[in-house]
Amino acid sequence: MVPEPDLTQTDGNTDQGAKPLRTLAAATLWLGLSPVALAEVPDSHFIDKLYPALNEAGCRACHTDTGVASGTSLHFPADDASTEEVRTFGIRLALLVDREQPDQSLLFGKPTNRIKHTGGERVVRGSKTESLLLDWVKRLAALSDAELTAALENGGSHRSTKLHVAMRRLTHRQYNNTVGELLGDQTRPASQFPSEDFVHGFKNQAEGQSIPPLLAEAYGAAAEKLARNAFRGGDRNRLIPCRPSPGDDSVCRGRFVRQFGLKTFRRPLSEAEAEQYERLFAKEASRTGDFLQGAQIVVEAMLQSPSFLFLAAPVPGDELYAYAIASRLSFFLWDTTPATELLRKASAGELTTPDEIETAARRMLDDPRARSSMEEFLGQWLRFDRVLTTIRDRRLYRDFNTQLAAAMTEETKRLFSYLAWGDANFMEFFAAKYGFLSTDLAELYGFPAPAEEFARVDFPAHTGRAGVFGQAMFHTATAKPSDTSVTERGLFIREHFLCQIVPPPPPGLNAALPPVSDEKPMTNRERLNMHVTNPACASCHQLIDPIGFGFEQYDAIGRFREKHSLTIYPTRDEKMKGLKTEETKYELPLDISAEVAGIADSSFSSPRELGEILAGNAVCQKCVVKQLFRYAMGRAETAADRETIERSFERFRDSQFRFRELIISIVTSKPFRGHWS
Repeated sequence: MVPEPDLTQTDGNTDQGAKPLRTLAAATLWLGLSPVALAEVPDSHFIDKLYPALNEAGCRACHTDTGVASGTSLHFPADDASTEEVRTFGIRLALLVDREQPDQSLLFGKPTNRIKHTGGERVVRGSKTESLLLDWVKRLAALSDAELTAALENGGSHRSTKLHVAMRRLTHRQYNNTVGELLGDQTRPASQFPSEDFVHGFKNQAEGQSIPPLLAEAYGAAAEKLARNAFRGGDRNRLIPCRPSPGDDSVCRGRFVRQFGLKTFRRPLSEAEAEQYERLFAKEASRTGDFLQGAQIVVEAMLQSPSFLFLAAPVPGDELYAYAIASRLSFFLWDTTPATELLRKASAGELTTPDEIETAARRMLDDPRARSSMEEFLGQWLRFDRVLTTIRDRRLYRDFNTQLAAAMTEETKRLFSYLAWGDANFMEFFAAKYGFLSTDLAELYGFPAPAEEFARVDFPAHTGRAGVFGQAMFHTATAKPSDTSVTERGLFIREHFLCQIVPPPPPGLNAALPPVSDEKPMTNRERLNMHVTNPACASCHQLIDPIGFGFEQYDAIGRFREKHSLTIYPTRDEKMKGLKTEETKYELPLDISAEVAGIADSSFSSPRELGEILAGNAVCQKCVVKQLFRYAMGRAETAADRETIERSFERFRDSQFRFRELIISIVTSKPFRGHWS
């Protein structure tokens, strides 16, 4: 007798009390399955009625790869799913149905919150949607073994494999680095370009890389200035590879166009392109009587070409495939244009197989430029910009300044580098009981000064500090000018470390918290209680606020506090009427009990405890993979990337979470190499 399988969850890191999902083979064995054709199932009920109703209830917002319920076995199809995919999904829900007692099924009990549900009551009891759901549960319970078997076996056959080939332009940082390599120019002109937006957590995502008129104008102005500076005072940067012959400079002109074009476009020029730029060169040189003026106009034109500004996606079988791989490798690992040696490998066709790519990547990872590039990934992932540009209420945080903010991000960089380049377990990034402190940070933390700046320091256990959650960088990036932000801290952990998207608040919702007053001084937990009592707020805030409460002993710049220090200043009206002339201060007790809804046994009350929980959690571990994948590919992962993410995660895990191995797994993956099958 085969025991009935538990089909509730994919792992033990979701709803409390859930058990691991057994394999599909075990499920089919229990059901007494045999491979036969799927009989006609009356599923228009699901496709036309129940599926839209479940979407409307917000179920899909959480039950996706990026939803709060990403760790469960229930994942809704993609937005662009076909009717057949939706149909198959509806039948596969039978895995969550109790065939003997349908109304006791997880599929019915969870969304109605009859069985404890992290998302609360998504389907209102007594509603039309509940009736539709129960009807579908009963239909699934009535399916024959053969019908269910065929549905399970066919479940993955209709998965979307839509290609996602995104055209990406150089980021401003990559532009600056590249013109520095090409022209020896260190003026960093892109720093004056219109600012870049964060999309999917990063600034290099194709989805946010349009070229509005202001940016196009900036590209033109920068190209003109760069080209002019390149030849100011002669060919100081030795861009011309030859001496033009008196009376006939065509040979030297051709060599320059092709050699500079190869470096600029990161591939050989076609004959048509070479002839076009040679004509442009000759016309300008003839007009001005100056060979270098001809070279200057070519440089200016090439720097405005889409072939320079955009990265070509690798297309297997294309004659320029190896060059596209060289560019993709270089801009990911070095944040700049390919070096001569990498272009030589591309020319020799040595960047076409996973082994060849891995060999080149490992060599590149030994170069200091790789560290700089990965620090850029880190800074965007953790939003260093929020720390470096933040402001604090000077009345409350007089010791906060730009130098301290820079030290905060440096501490995070040091921990990252220690783990990533020292081939240590990268999940210590969340749980390390040590840090790298400057004198200013040690003073902020209440520790003795380090032996030298940013030396390694062990954190005393009683402080509760550990890993990134114990760092002032995290606390500062997720706070307001005058106080902590419970909601922001919880949201940051969901989005950045669990890769879960919390739905935005409903339009027009008044999210203002009750004000504090001398008559009613309150802690943040007491003020945020309205999120629990207001149904419009509760569904989302119960997912994020309970996380943020665990950090309330760390103020808006990461300084430890035993109690909530509340200062209430007199208003202008109170001053004018003489009702209150000075601020009043209160020391309120803190309740720092916290949990991560959806993760079993996740109660915590300090950064150290949360760090240990997430360091050992598969959702967090996989999120590290997803974040680096997004940065490498310049786009968010899709259903077609699911296998790649899983394989990269397995390699990362099997390597004892070595960050280098994660990088290698991504650069040798099919999507990175342009393969989709």
